[in-house]
Amino acid sequence: MDRSLSHPPTSSQAVCVWIPLFGLRCEAARRPELASQPGALLAPDASRRVVWQVSPLARQVGVRPGMTVSQAIGLCPALVLCEPDPVHYDERFAQLLAALARVSPVVEPAELGMAYVGTDGLEGLYGGPEGIVEAIKCGVRNEMSAECGMRSAEFDVRPSMPHAELNTLHSAFRTPHFRVGWGRGKFVAWVAATRAKPGGVFIVPPGEEGAFLASQPVAVLPLDPDAHRRLRLLGLRTLGRLAALPEEAIVSQFGRAGRRWWRLAAGATADPVVGRVLPEPISASLTFFTPVADREMLVLALERLIERALRHPRRTGWRVQVVRARAELEHAASWLAAATLKDPSADRDHIAAPLKTRLAQAPPAGAVEQLVVEFTAFAPGTAELQLFARDASAAARAGRLRALRSAVQEITLRLKRPMLHHIIAVQPWSRLPERRYALIDYEP
Repeated sequence: MDRSLSHPPTSSQAVCVWIPLFGLRCEAARRPELASQPGALLAPDASRRVVWQVSPLARQVGVRPGMTVSQAIGLCPALVLCEPDPVHYDERFAQLLAALARVSPVVEPAELGMAYVGTDGLEGLYGGPEGIVEAIKCGVRNEMSAECGMRSAEFDVRPSMPHAELNTLHSAFRTPHFRVGWGRGKFVAWVAATRAKPGGVFIVPPGEEGAFLASQPVAVLPLDPDAHRRLRLLGLRTLGRLAALPEEAIVSQFGRAGRRWWRLAAGATADPVVGRVLPEPISASLTFFTPVADREMLVLALERLIERALRHPRRTGWRVQVVRARAELEHAASWLAAATLKDPSADRDHIAAPLKTRLAQAPPAGAVEQLVVEFTAFAPGTAELQLFARDASAAARAGRLRALRSAVQEITLRLKRPMLHHIIAVQPWSRLPERRYALIDYEP
């Protein structure tokens, strides 16, 4: 395995390619009836049966993501429910990434249906931003028409679109549904993509990032619901109003996360696109003679497959960082679980732990016909302990110390002065209690 894989390429200029409702669109390519009927895709990783993605026809009658099946059927008795097939969606998305990689060597997947493309140095091949974006659109359009058939417009779910327009979409438009945004850094490109029309592009020229972001709602920031509510209560509804405040004022209210929000809103930071490193995955598979639904047997099979993959010659000298398990189920369904290990490992139990957790929380929806384990990313070295840690307890102490330092730093940033102190002995023999000990600032 090539050691240069640990240094992925980067790009400061970014293009965001976004295909909303990617999983539901893949199902629509296989099930034509979804073009004229309200449909919904069930969540693949939920402990109970809930709705994941909803077509506009279903949304029009009140069906929303996160609803239980009974709630959705109660609102829309004609709703077509689709069992999730995450392996199929993952394969289609991988083909889309391959199409983007033919335009630029720097491609970073963000989530299912969304990826960033680095454009540094492509001007000599395609010209300016318009030429680069057109090359990307051609690649995406060809892949969509060849693999997913995503050309009808019945699944366009632009948030600002009135409900009255949904009934005429299929006959009025024949445009692809991907949206493309171009800008400096991933955040600007993402916001630009959300402002693009279906099948269109939104370009933010260099130097105009601040003016573009100022009018955007704070909802485009990576906020949790509580933080969004607090910002709205403070009257901060746009990025411009947030960036107009002093940075330290936001930090005092929201801590380290607030600093990042302020810098994103002000256009003061631009996260580069980090290209993927694609070593050849190591996989091991097992086909059952009869479909298996027993969880203990599936756990045992997972462990045996991980052991088999760890013995592969190409794994020697490398630790596993990303592991995936996928299962082919009865009735053409599938199950997929992926985990990124914080501490890369070559230990079977360590690698299997997150997969077992996922299997317990969101088991396959049917009996398993085939089970596959894949190692898709690796870290160099074979030592299982952290650097400078001689045993597991020393590694655990080092982790706790880092967490403590981070907590102390955040408290200091929020309160603008040290609030944690350490008691030291000064004159423990003194008869005056106040002379025996002293407080000093705590520095872990």
